[in-house]
Amino acid sequence: MPVSQQFRQILQELERAAALLPEPADDRLTQAILGADKIFVAGAGRSGLMMKAFAMRLMHLGFQAHVVGETVTPGIGEGDLLLIGSGSGETRTLTGMLEKAQGLQATVAALTIQPESTIGSAADITVTLPGAPKDQASGTELTVQPMGSLFEQTLLLYLDAVILRLMDEQAQSSGTMYGKHANLE
Repeated sequence: MPVSQQFRQILQELERAAALLPEPADDRLTQAILGADKIFVAGAGRSGLMMKAFAMRLMHLGFQAHVVGETVTPGIGEGDLLLIGSGSGETRTLTGMLEKAQGLQATVAALTIQPESTIGSAADITVTLPGAPKDQASGTELTVQPMGSLFEQTLLLYLDAVILRLMDEQAQSSGTMYGKHANLE
């Protein structure tokens, strides 16, 4: 099958995933971000890369956004928000972060395929995103893509949509955000 046809197949999967997105969690997540003193993001593997991209956009909007595990990341505490992206909701390093953050009175939001998972059920806010677990993905009725690709793509696009919502809430444009773009490139 030509790559262009496979690309269209991926877009069709994303269209189906978009139709499955939850709306009630949108407001809670947006309000939690707007009300947080500092925002921390975490994820493992490719999900972690999507979360890092989100942290960058939050920074462009003027939020104090940090990636867990970076050397310049400050401590988390009361009034802060930890956003965890985890398809399975069972990644041990992330469950430990959730417990630590909640023990320090921070709010935790999870973006996951599995709302009943350890992370999904313990989080203060849970957004259920479509996808298939990485060990069951390829060849299911939901996706032809390998491993967690559909979840990771949906995670990135969902978080980009959250950025658009935050831009509206703060009356910001791409132009105002560009003023906070890295300039030592």
